[in-house]
Amino acid sequence: MIAKKQVALSVAAVLCLVSPLSQASDIGDLTNYLQIDGQIRSFYFNRLYNSTTMGNQSSFSIGGMLNIKTKPFLGGFSAGVSFFTANDLGANSHAPAFSGKGYYGGAAQTQTDTTLMGASSSINALGQAYLEYAIPKVLSVKVGDQEMNTPWLGQSDGRLLVNTYQGVFAQYSPISDVTFYGLREFRYKSRTSDDYYRDNAYYGAGADAALATTNALGDTIWGGNGTLGKSTTPTSGTLAFGARAAAYGAKASLWYYDFYQFTNMFYGNASYTLKTGLGIDPLVGVQFMREWDNNSLLNGTNPDGGSSPKGSSVNNTTWGVQAGFNYDLMPSVLGKGQLTWSYNQMLNHPSAIGGGAAISPFTVGYATDPLYTTDMIRGLVETGPGNAWKVKLTQNLLHKEFLFIAAVGKIDSYYNGNSTYTYADLTYFPRFLKGFSIRNRTELSTGNVNAQNGSGNSFIYERLMLTYAF
Repeated sequence: MIAKKQVALSVAAVLCLVSPLSQASDIGDLTNYLQIDGQIRSFYFNRLYNSTTMGNQSSFSIGGMLNIKTKPFLGGFSAGVSFFTANDLGANSHAPAFSGKGYYGGAAQTQTDTTLMGASSSINALGQAYLEYAIPKVLSVKVGDQEMNTPWLGQSDGRLLVNTYQGVFAQYSPISDVTFYGLREFRYKSRTSDDYYRDNAYYGAGADAALATTNALGDTIWGGNGTLGKSTTPTSGTLAFGARAAAYGAKASLWYYDFYQFTNMFYGNASYTLKTGLGIDPLVGVQFMREWDNNSLLNGTNPDGGSSPKGSSVNNTTWGVQAGFNYDLMPSVLGKGQLTWSYNQMLNHPSAIGGGAAISPFTVGYATDPLYTTDMIRGLVETGPGNAWKVKLTQNLLHKEFLFIAAVGKIDSYYNGNSTYTYADLTYFPRFLKGFSIRNRTELSTGNVNAQNGSGNSFIYERLMLTYAF
């Protein structure tokens, strides 16, 4: 297919660029020409349902990413490749876990949660293959298969691998603390895919469908939303521009996205932290999102998977506020911490898609959007119009050897019921092994939380992740 040919050409170009390096006599010589880093990660988690329509699931995978990048040549050019791999080591069972249907009305659910690495036993992919021109701290232009990190189009690094994109990404900093961004995305490789496709998280078989094969483009996109059928027209990608600035404790960013055939989006956020010098620094933040129609392929659907209206156009208005403080009161005992209260409101537009649902092609189903109240499992992007609040504590312990995060919150949606959640997150960074961490995340959700929780009253999600970054 076209995407594979382009990847092959990109790899060939990179190999041509680094071929003179093959004369290096040993690894020590290679490090004079190459930057090599990456990570090894193992991941295990459970979904435990109190439901009459969903069966419990578990999943395991081990793998990681290896990144190889040349040192600058020809006045600022460099090239890079990354290899992504994941393997369940035969630990996962794809036998049916329940006779009912999967999320969003998909096929029968398996014992394995396929959002971690898909329905296969392994993923092996060329995650990145790019050419970059850079002027340090001023300009960077990257062309090819790459990671991108923006509020509504990013890595979604909540599993073993990350999302990557085929396209162009540029950033320019004319002065310190001011940066402008521009990107054009053509194809997308989800964290459970082995190649690049002209799709996004609204395509595919659904979040957990054991009997499904692929969408019309050949991509399963496990863990996405799966609203669109297999005959859906491929998307032309994304165009986006952004700006970020910071000064005197204030930060602000503005973004415009044109998700072709899906939605136009404006998003902005701003925050201010007052430095008091007393160990407690108050902070406030605001965010706003506005979306409007772009001849969306989602017209006539309700992408939240519930009972919201199947509107004929995109019309979303979402805003949020946040207040709290950073503190450093007992550095010899606790360390630095933060306590915040956040609130988001997504307005109800009954004649719009999903009653005014947010259209987010690269975060929907992943719960990786930038809204303040999005929790580990879901947010207003997944549940549709309504409101949500969250109280969150972040605390460093024992000179940053431990990081503890706890949160409680509630989502009240117009069309998909209400839910509450309690979240706990503990990460250990052992001093004796730099780059290694052990992280455990647990969330308990209660109430009617739409199709993702079946018709039950509670849902426990636990993730254990070991990572070594080198």
